[in-house]
Amino acid sequence: MLALSLLLAATSSVAQTASSAALPDAPSQFFLSASAGQGAASPPPVPQADRDGDGNPVPLEHQQPKRILGFMPNFRSVSAGVAPHPLGWGYNLNIATHQAFDYSSFVFLGLTSLSAKGMDEHPALGKGASGFYAYAWRGFLDKTDGTYLSAFFLPSLLHEDTRFYAFGSPHHIATRALYVISRQVVARTYGGRDTPNIAGLGGKVLTQVVSREYYPSSATDFGVLAEKFGFSTMRDVIFSSIREFYPDIAAHYIRKHRAKIAAQQAAAATAGQQP
Repeated sequence: MLALSLLLAATSSVAQTASSAALPDAPSQFFLSASAGQGAASPPPVPQADRDGDGNPVPLEHQQPKRILGFMPNFRSVSAGVAPHPLGWGYNLNIATHQAFDYSSFVFLGLTSLSAKGMDEHPALGKGASGFYAYAWRGFLDKTDGTYLSAFFLPSLLHEDTRFYAFGSPHHIATRALYVISRQVVARTYGGRDTPNIAGLGGKVLTQVVSREYYPSSATDFGVLAEKFGFSTMRDVIFSSIREFYPDIAAHYIRKHRAKIAAQQAAAATAGQQP
């Protein structure tokens, strides 16, 4: 299997690079500090903010966190204005491995496997515990093959940058939504120019082709594979929409939290000055 063969290569590579290779475009933890220090007399320390090419702090609403809501992996997004990490075979492999084997991926795998089994999408896979296992390991191979093909092998081979660059405010919501959809068919070259998203779409197609080797024949006809391709594309659009709009929502609540802390400090200072 493609996933198993790439895993062997990934294991040795990541073991050597995990301690030194940074994940892409990590935010300054603004998105995690909002819940810290509730009720405290002083706000939590604010770490160094991401900075753009001119050395200016990137606004909160333009920062992409490593994890959305502290859980969903967002390793392949670039904060607006920040110079992205250079791409290459080694870096792409590192990021794809982090994405494929992140703990949250297994949570979603369990949920989707339960859902597929509950809807009896592939009756030939059976029911009960054995049916869940049959769905789970095939779903794992689908997810892993897709990640390595779309985030590592094809982008490295074709020199395509398939990371997500948020459009961001002050653009209109409808414009941003259309931009998100367009990212399914448009990527960037290593040089920063727009190009057809051959790596992203090709990875989805090849994933379905490879899946014919481990799914029963009833699940490998063109209609079923096309349906799986459509669901994969829809999931990408949904997740990219979250990546596009989450920073705006997070920035709103972070500023609201900071204003609350400032008001508490001012009230405490006023009470301390009274005789």
